Amino acid sequence: MPGFEFFGEEEKKEVNEVLETGILMRYGFDGPRKGIWKSKELEEAICKTFGSEYAQLTSSGTAALTTAMAALGVGAGDEVIMPAFTFVASFEAVLSMGAIPVLVDIDESLTLAPDAVKAAITPKTKCIMPVHMCGSMADLDALKEICAQHHLILLEDACQSIGGTYKGKALGTIGDAGTFSFDFVKTITCGEGGVVMTNNKEVYVKSDAFTDHGHDHLGVDRGADLHPFLGYNFRISELHAAVGLGQIRKLATFLAIQKKHNLILRSYLEKVPGIQFRVVPDPAGDSYSFLSWFLPTKEQTEKVIEAMKSAGILAGNFYWYANNWHYIRKWDHLKTAKSLYALSEAQQKALTHLQTANFEKSDAIMSKCISTAISLIWTEEQVHEKGAKFLEVIQAALS
Repeated sequence: MPGFEFFGEEEKKEVNEVLETGILMRYGFDGPRKGIWKSKELEEAICKTFGSEYAQLTSSGTAALTTAMAALGVGAGDEVIMPAFTFVASFEAVLSMGAIPVLVDIDESLTLAPDAVKAAITPKTKCIMPVHMCGSMADLDALKEICAQHHLILLEDACQSIGGTYKGKALGTIGDAGTFSFDFVKTITCGEGGVVMTNNKEVYVKSDAFTDHGHDHLGVDRGADLHPFLGYNFRISELHAAVGLGQIRKLATFLAIQKKHNLILRSYLEKVPGIQFRVVPDPAGDSYSFLSWFLPTKEQTEKVIEAMKSAGILAGNFYWYANNWHYIRKWDHLKTAKSLYALSEAQQKALTHLQTANFEKSDAIMSKCISTAISLIWTEEQVHEKGAKFLEVIQAALS
C-alpha cells in the first residue's frame, strides 16, 4: 500500500476518456458523455472483484459509513459499538447521524474484542461496527453471533482492509453492509472516494438515493426524479471513479507484492527475542498492507521508537499509542465533545463519559504495538536491507 505508488497509464487512460467528454458528473448528460459511465463501471467492477451483490460509490469513506448507517436505519439516540482503535472518521460518521458512539476495548487482533462488545450492549444498542484496522480482520464469526443473538446490525468499516478476506469472503461483504475508503493512501485509491457494499437490495436502493439528495433515479431525467426521503450530496465524480477503475484492475498485483514484502520483513523481526505479531483471525485473509508487531513492554517499545527515529528509519512505522488520529488516548476533542454545532444531550453525556472510561486492556496492547506500512515500490533488495536495519536497531535498543 498505497495504490498511488503504482499510478500509470491505466489511470491516465480512464481519466482522459472522461476529460474528452467534458462530463465530470456521474449522473445525467447522457448524450454528451458518449457512453462513458465510469462510476457505473467501477461499481460493477467492485461487485465482481469483491463478491458483493450491490455497490454504491460515495465521495469518501466517511460518506460511505454515513450513508450505510442511514440506509440501515441507524439514527438519533441509537448506540453504535465500535473499537477504541480506529480512524476518527468512524465516530465522526456515527455522530453525524445523531447516534452515539460507544467505544470499547480491542484485543490482540487490533480489532473489537467480542467480550467487550457483549458487555457494552444496552437496550439502545442498534449496531456493532467492527473496524478492520491495518489490513486485517475482526473475529466476524463471534460478532455475527452476538448480532444474531441481540438482533443488531453488523456494519463493517473495512476502509483499511481492501482485499482482505474472512473464510473466503471479502471483508466489507459479510455484514449487513460494509464500506471501503478510496482516499489517497488506501490500497486502491480514487484520490478521494468510498463505497457502500451490501447484499440487501433495499439497503442499496436507499444508499443510491441518499448519496444524491434523495433522487430516486427513476425518472427519464434528473428533473423527473422523485425524492422519497431526504438525502445529501455524497456523490463521487467521474474523474475520481476513473482513477479507481484503473486501480482496481491492479489489485491482485498490489496484494501479491504486499504479501511478499510483508513476509520478508517479518522474517527479520522474528529473530528478535520476545517479539510477537498481531492475531489474525483468518491468516489466509490478511491483506498484508501492514506488519503489526509487539514488544514485551511499553518501555521497550518506546526505546525502539526512539532508536528508529535516531537511525532515520521511523518513517512508515506507526506507534498508534501516541498517534493523534487513531487511538482514543489522544482524542481530546471527542472526549470533551468539542463541536461546531450542538450535539444532543445524550451524545454529550456519552462523550464526556469517555474522559473517565477505562481502556487499560487496549492501552496494554497499543502501548506495545508498532505497525509497519508495506510499500509496493520497494525492491526485494530494499526489503532485505530494511529488515536487516530493523533487526540491528531493535537489538541494539533492547540490549
